[in-house]
Amino acid sequence: MSFDVGRRVSVLLAIALSAFIFNTTENLPIGLLNLMSSDLGVSLPAAGFLVTGYGLAVAAVSLPMAQLTRRMPRRFVLSGVMVVLAVATIGSVLTTSYGVLLGTRIVVAVAQAVFWAVMGSVAVGLFSPEIRGRVLAVTSVCGSLATLLGVPAGTWLGQHTRWQLPFIILSVLALIIAALIAALLPTTRPEESHAAYGSAPDRRHFFVVLFTTAVAMTGLYTGFTYIGEFITQNAGFPESMVGPLLFVYGGAGIIGVALLGHLLDRHPRNCLVIAVGVQTAAMLVLFQYAGNQAVVIAALALLGLSAAPIFTATQARILHVSPGRTEIGFAANSAAFNVGVAAGAFVGGAVLSAFEVRGAFLVGALLTLATVALLLSEPLLSTKRHRGRAGQESADVARTCTAPRPKAAAGRRATR
Repeated sequence: MSFDVGRRVSVLLAIALSAFIFNTTENLPIGLLNLMSSDLGVSLPAAGFLVTGYGLAVAAVSLPMAQLTRRMPRRFVLSGVMVVLAVATIGSVLTTSYGVLLGTRIVVAVAQAVFWAVMGSVAVGLFSPEIRGRVLAVTSVCGSLATLLGVPAGTWLGQHTRWQLPFIILSVLALIIAALIAALLPTTRPEESHAAYGSAPDRRHFFVVLFTTAVAMTGLYTGFTYIGEFITQNAGFPESMVGPLLFVYGGAGIIGVALLGHLLDRHPRNCLVIAVGVQTAAMLVLFQYAGNQAVVIAALALLGLSAAPIFTATQARILHVSPGRTEIGFAANSAAFNVGVAAGAFVGGAVLSAFEVRGAFLVGALLTLATVALLLSEPLLSTKRHRGRAGQESADVARTCTAPRPKAAAGRRATR
């Protein structure tokens, strides 16, 4: 990039704040469901679909939108999706129609799908390849702050004023960020960035990453979707402790992502294996020691410390093994993440119908364990591929050595 470090850092912070805005916008209805359902005159499950439908839309359109925008300059794409978020969100809070609100939420979800597809390669492309992990950690920390600060603060504000006000504030912030990105990010072709393509493309390793994202998130949300019930029913905490314990989980997650940034550039694959392994262990502890409150608090912190960095670690692997353009890889990984969240909620609900809440954490741990097994066996893919290539090269040499010589060549040798 041909612009100074201060400008690069400013763009990175603008992109990171965009992640915070998108994640807060996506999840804010969770804290305001009662107010929104009452104001719109719909049932609580219908209001809940404002979150579920949003996530499903992101999963469905991530790949198509990444393909559609792959040639567009990232300056226009990133500033454009922030404008779409702002306009659609303002439109959503000015209506009293549930259908219009749901439609505008889907529009924002499409913008978010595009954002997550392109923001990683843009942010990483601003700096040298040696600090990719730390750059991704910055964006991930801000994205995680949405859960820790954005949603609780927005919920408090909506409960004490009107539920529309926090959405309006997010829209104003989005317009400011759009202006900053448009002013500071140069207009370059996406393929010119060093982060546009995987540094060691490999289709099989790429699918391992997608499987890890989808199944690890399915495992996590099989239990975590029902964490409130677990805290009160199995762990025996009063309902007033749900918020503080979620704060423990979220705070540990931010610490985990921050620590990951310093290790990811040197040990990208090992970081992913350890994070998924620790998530498995934390969920098993929650199942086994659900009645021990001290252990539950420690296990929730451990779960946050491990689960939050998984998406960041998989994004770093996408930059390494993506078989084509990295924004397509990022889009596929984002889709896998959202599919995992939705599948986890579904699987957890099915488990609850047959077992108590803690059983969902056991099933989630077993699902996550499957990804550990796959990641540990992943080096065999490289070994088999290397052996296959070596065998092919040996066969080619053998065929060359045993092939009959052309007559013309033999004739020439005979005359020497």
